[in-house]
Amino acid sequence: MTNIVENFAFIGLGAMGYAMAKNIRRKMAPTGTLYIFDVFRHACERFQNEFKEFGPVVIVDSPREAAALSQTVVSIVPGPEEVQQVYLNDISGIVAAPKNQDRLIMECSTIDSQSSRDVGEALRAAGAGIYIDTPVSGGVPGADLGTLSFLIGHNKPSDTDPVSDRLEKVAAMMGNPKKFFYCGRLGAGLAAKISNNYLSCSILLAVAEAMAIGIRSGVDEKLLHDVIQNSTGQSFMADVVQPVPGVVPDAPSSNNYRLGFKTQMMIKDLGLGVKAGYATGIKPTIAEAAYRVYEKAAVDPQCIDRDGSSVYLHITAPPKDNQE
Repeated sequence: MTNIVENFAFIGLGAMGYAMAKNIRRKMAPTGTLYIFDVFRHACERFQNEFKEFGPVVIVDSPREAAALSQTVVSIVPGPEEVQQVYLNDISGIVAAPKNQDRLIMECSTIDSQSSRDVGEALRAAGAGIYIDTPVSGGVPGADLGTLSFLIGHNKPSDTDPVSDRLEKVAAMMGNPKKFFYCGRLGAGLAAKISNNYLSCSILLAVAEAMAIGIRSGVDEKLLHDVIQNSTGQSFMADVVQPVPGVVPDAPSSNNYRLGFKTQMMIKDLGLGVKAGYATGIKPTIAEAAYRVYEKAAVDPQCIDRDGSSVYLHITAPPKDNQE
């Protein structure tokens, strides 16, 4: 039996989680065991078969079981309801695992800050471990390469805080330490992530619309891209995620809108931005407008389960004939 200190638990093997867990299994002690759980067991079985050569990979039946056998837990699931189920279900959740106040819990999902604070405080009161919101940025490519950004609801590492040292070492297994941002307190990492996603989702739509307008006005798409890249409209979403096919070779759009971040998930992220705006007394006018567009794109067959930049296909589609 392995030393529990060497063991990790990973919960949530979606597109992001699968790649993140891969990097943990490759970089953790080969004598340690990685316990994995996902509601879709076939994802666990595929992961186990693919990465067992790096060390023991054990599929468990619940988050409770995974946490009971591990000193470090990492999770990334779709939303607040799933986070609540993973952590606070009194039968299968981590709160039901044996008490371990030294258990480090890194929750990487993108949810609202208040939900994160509620879960963290409940776990702390139950003696279940040290829960920290650690949302990530960089999409599936960053998860795969191990270059993710981490927005961390905790203080910067220091000699007097052993938790932060452990936190940084685990995050470095999945991300680039130069892109770790310590936001100071529980829930603050998520607040930063929500603000960033407010911009990225909205700017992506603005880029798609601007490119469509320029192209339909007779400007060559590559020339237009160069103009924007060297002018005041320049942005990461235009430079790297460019929604027009054939302009940026490595962009999702130039690769059949290869999945980086699902169109449907844009609704979730913008919804969080809208909610946070009203909670802080800021009217989120841009996010509300973008939300309405992505809401339609999310049910457009051209965009479903494709990268969110496929919103370009939605806004440039010929209008449907109105038939009375």
